[in-house]
This record gives sequence, C-alpha cells and structure tokens, in this order.
Amino acid sequence: MPSPSASSSPSLIPSSFRDLPPVVWTLFAGTIVNRLGYLVTPFLVFFLASRGVTGAETSYVLGALGAGNLLGPAVGGILADRIGRRPTMLIGLVGASAAQGALFLAPGVWTMAAAALLISAAGSTVSPAAYALLADAVDSERRQRAYALFGWGVNIGTAVAGVLGGYLAAQGYWLLFAVDAGSMLAYALVVAFRLPEAKRTTEPRKPGSKKDGIGYGVVLRDRLALLLLPLFGVQLFVYSLTEVALPLAIRDSGLSPAVYGAMAAVNAILVVALQPFATSWLARFPQLAVQGAGSTLIAVGVALTGLADGIVGYTVSVAVWSLGEVVVAGIAAGVVANLAPAHARGRYQGAFSWTWGTARFAALTLGVTTYTTLSPTVLWWTALVAGTATAAATVALRTRVEARTAHELAA
Repeated sequence: MPSPSASSSPSLIPSSFRDLPPVVWTLFAGTIVNRLGYLVTPFLVFFLASRGVTGAETSYVLGALGAGNLLGPAVGGILADRIGRRPTMLIGLVGASAAQGALFLAPGVWTMAAAALLISAAGSTVSPAAYALLADAVDSERRQRAYALFGWGVNIGTAVAGVLGGYLAAQGYWLLFAVDAGSMLAYALVVAFRLPEAKRTTEPRKPGSKKDGIGYGVVLRDRLALLLLPLFGVQLFVYSLTEVALPLAIRDSGLSPAVYGAMAAVNAILVVALQPFATSWLARFPQLAVQGAGSTLIAVGVALTGLADGIVGYTVSVAVWSLGEVVVAGIAAGVVANLAPAHARGRYQGAFSWTWGTARFAALTLGVTTYTTLSPTVLWWTALVAGTATAAATVALRTRVEARTAHELAA
C-alpha cells in the first residue's frame, strides 16, 4: 500500500499522480482489493442457471440487482454528509458482504432477488462516501487526477478479476461468493484502520439562503448541477451499452462468448496501460472540453459496433471507446465535486452516483429493449446522436462551470 513517502519514488509512480496525498493512495489500494472480488455479478446468470432458475425468473434477480443501484447512491450521499465518510463506507461494505452470503444460500427466486437488491444497494452506498472523501483530501486542481487514479484502481482490479473469475467458476461457484465477500471485508479493514475521517465542515449560511435539510434540496436548487448531471447521465448510458449491448451483438454475429472475453481484455489492457499518461497530458487542457472529446470517442466507438461483423471490427470499436474512457477518466466526478459546497459533498456525489446507477439501469432495460424489439441499428444510431449531442452541450457549459469554480475558490 502506498505510504506518505510514495512521492519519493518517482520512478514507480506515474507523474500525474505523484503529488496526491496518502488518503488517495489508500483508497486506490483498497479499491483494487475490493474490485479483485468483483466476481459474482459477471457470472450471476450462470450461477442462477446452475440453481435451476429459468430465463424469466432470472430477469427478476437481474432487475433487483439494477434497482439497488438506484437506491444505494441516494442513501450513501446522505449518510456520508450526516454520519461521516468512513462509517458510511463500512456500512456499505459489510452489508454487501453479508448479502453475498445471503444470495448464495437463498432458497428461492424471491429471496435471491432480495439478496441481489441488498448487494447492489449496500455496495453502491460506498462510492458517494469515497468520492466525498477524495474531494475532502485534495484541492480542486488535483481532484480530477485523484478520481482518475481511483478509476484506474477499479480497472486494474476488474481486469484481474475477469481472469480470476473464469478460473474460480470452473472450480465451484461458492468460490466466487467467498472471494467477493472476503474482498469487501478486506476493504472494510482498510477503511477502518487506514483511513482518517474527514473533518466535519460547518459553513455559515448566506443571508436569505434556504436550509439544506437532510436531503437533496441543496442539489436540486443548484441549476448548473441540474444541467450537468443529465448530460453526464446520457453519456454514461452510452458507455454502459459497452457492457450490455456489446455481448448481444457478438452473440448475434455467431461468435463465441470467448470473443467477448477477449474484447473485455482489450479494453482492460488499453485503459490500464494508457490512463496514467493520458491523465498527465490532458490535464493542461480545459477539462469540460476534454470530457466532450472523450464522450464523442465513446459514442463513435459504440456506434461502430453496428458495423462490426468479425473479431477485427469489434476490436476496432472497442479500441475507440476504450480511448474515450481513458480521456474522460475522473473528469465528471471532479466537476461535480468542485460544484459542491464542502458540507454537501456527499450528497453531490450521491447525486452523481445515482445518475450513474440510473444510466446503467436504463442500459439494462431501455437499451436491451431497443436492441431486441426495434433493431440494433436504432440503438447504435441513438448512441451516436445522443453521445455527440450531449458532448457538445457539456462543452457549451464550460464558461459557466469555470466561472462558478473561480467564484468558489475566491470565496
């Protein structure tokens, strides 16, 4: 685990991350440990089939898993501001770990669905608290890099988990659940013993301002946030199609599941290898302009899926949207953090995480429905138009966001 002296080993640390404080590195290391156990979800359909769950019943469990991603971030954002970042992360990690065991032992479809709901709801309470803690630990100039490092850890852990999961599943599904639960508990230990709790911030209210209350009123009154979050949501929806619609397209091309595994490996290799260098180089440019360029790459890459009919075509499309993923790393979360008052960072990150959960849920439902009932072509064109249009709209807000950030820094 990186220590406070990590900056003294420049040859081991990408230049874009060298000046980040120990708290960020601790979260990075804990995230890798946690994501090494991201095994059950990718193999959940196969596990359910081994338990005799039918195709129609599987949709109930998967739907519950998606619904939890709508509940958890909203709760996590509130708890992060009210009881603290570390307690919220511990509640989420321990709760999700227990839910893994409940899912494995569940005797029927409805108990499985309840456990799946708890897994995603508890697990998704962690990210708003972690993002808020990152925002507490670094200034606005370094937040995008801190979030990029956090995302890099997610990708490193996920890449290793993809290889590990296939091996463990062949030995027995119980191993997937054991490693998942164990990795969450290991991350909980990191949080409990290595992470400091942020100082609670109390800011005087401006004359005539409204009380924040305990909910999301502070976010809902922020007009700039209400413009940006839906734009980010559409972009995240387009990106989520890489997880949802890509395997459908590969299947319909008559290719084996191993091809999808190979495409996932291409994505992981590109992101892990390129992100640190891209983050360093792109930091010199206006971040919303970079976000717009990266989102356009993602939209074009996803749309290229519709033109692919073989391994080469799919590799090209994956390479294009993977480069877009590298470009946008950490920017949206950093922008949201810079908009947030210090006392409401948890709720702002909760709103952003909820946007992410909504986008993924929409991809699982609306995206799949469009692909199967209308046509794949409609989905690919929708992704291209929606992704590029929201990228342009995001860039158009650059002046307002920069003015707002400058005003907050001056204040």
